[in-house]
Amino acid sequence: MDILALNCGSSSVKYQLFNWDTREVIAKGMVERVIIGDSFILHEVPGRETHRLERDCPDHQVAIDLIITTLTDPVHGVLTDINQISAVGHRVVHGGEKFTCSVLIDEQVLDAVKDVQHLAPLHNPPNISGIEAAQAVLPNVPHVAIFDTAFHQTMPEHAYIYPVPYEWYEKHGVRRYGFHGTSHLYVSKRAAVLLGKKPSECNIITMHIGNGVSHCAIKNGISVDTTMGLTPLEGAMMGTRCGDIDPAIPAFMMQKENLSAKEIDSILNKKSGVIGVTGRFTDRRDVIEHAHAGDKRCQLSLKIEGYRLKKYIGSYLAAIGRLDAVVFTAGVGEMGWPIREKAIEGLEHIGIVLDKERNKGAMTRKRESLITTDDSPIKVFVIPTDEELVFTEDVVAILNGTYTDHMNFEYTFARNDFVRK
Repeated sequence: MDILALNCGSSSVKYQLFNWDTREVIAKGMVERVIIGDSFILHEVPGRETHRLERDCPDHQVAIDLIITTLTDPVHGVLTDINQISAVGHRVVHGGEKFTCSVLIDEQVLDAVKDVQHLAPLHNPPNISGIEAAQAVLPNVPHVAIFDTAFHQTMPEHAYIYPVPYEWYEKHGVRRYGFHGTSHLYVSKRAAVLLGKKPSECNIITMHIGNGVSHCAIKNGISVDTTMGLTPLEGAMMGTRCGDIDPAIPAFMMQKENLSAKEIDSILNKKSGVIGVTGRFTDRRDVIEHAHAGDKRCQLSLKIEGYRLKKYIGSYLAAIGRLDAVVFTAGVGEMGWPIREKAIEGLEHIGIVLDKERNKGAMTRKRESLITTDDSPIKVFVIPTDEELVFTEDVVAILNGTYTDHMNFEYTFARNDFVRK
């Protein structure tokens, strides 16, 4: 059984083809610059050189056509027939309050996703375009929606309601939703295995740090709070997003610089965070390199990010009480040892004792690592995330009629004998 996972952005389509029988990724890649011109596909197959092909993709359907053509190509492909694809899993960023788990896509589900696209105007429209395009290209297979927001629908009301007029929630759905749910789900289940406990026995803080950043407070195996809110702008400092700031700043700067609402929104989402402080970088590798070379603003950016990460660890510890582990994941979380060090050094008083050499050695996206000392009361792990595996397992379980909520469904990666391939 081959499952295709699709993640459609505004100008890109990421894909992964997973063979469920062998539990292996047989191909993955990305079509970049969809709609905007000069499009190309990067196609990776284990054991082969990466294949790149330039092909104009004016819309998502053409991009998905290109993916299918590449997967079935006699030279570069891995399938002999398109009918080998058994189902397609689609990442959907925002499901609002309507979806608490992954679902088989039908007309009603697609309409419901469209109903909340105003809550994620940068993400849901391309997700919807991708679903419709894939249904057109692969009309005879099941399509499943996997929602970023679903994992966080266990948050209590006092954690997701904002202290603004309650009518805003009633009329417009203004509340905390949270994102990166599949990543938080995956690494929290893996952390439970490393701790030798059931997920329902674990209190964990998961820290997904990439260009986008979100943290999650997990108590007894479920999400009780998370940093991103109505939109992905709230919370931690990110590559181009500001995260938490004084809410009066936008209105203040709109007056000072004569900015429109659209302009200030673009600045806070695309020109703030790491690039806002450094003035030139979003990639933390560049920031770390130039900070070591003496760049003051890069040094400041690292200090701000580490300090804010540390504050969230403290606040979430207060929220969940007893803490078993902290988990770093995603590109920066998995590779950025200086940022991890700044986030957790000096926390011995709460039970986190960093092993600096272990932390420096945890620079891979292929291995799970402990970066605290053996006697540290609270463990800190670096766990590479695998959102696509969550997609695949949800799809297979829905096809088999065995799917249920994540606390009752047994994922393969939540087992002691799981081996990451």
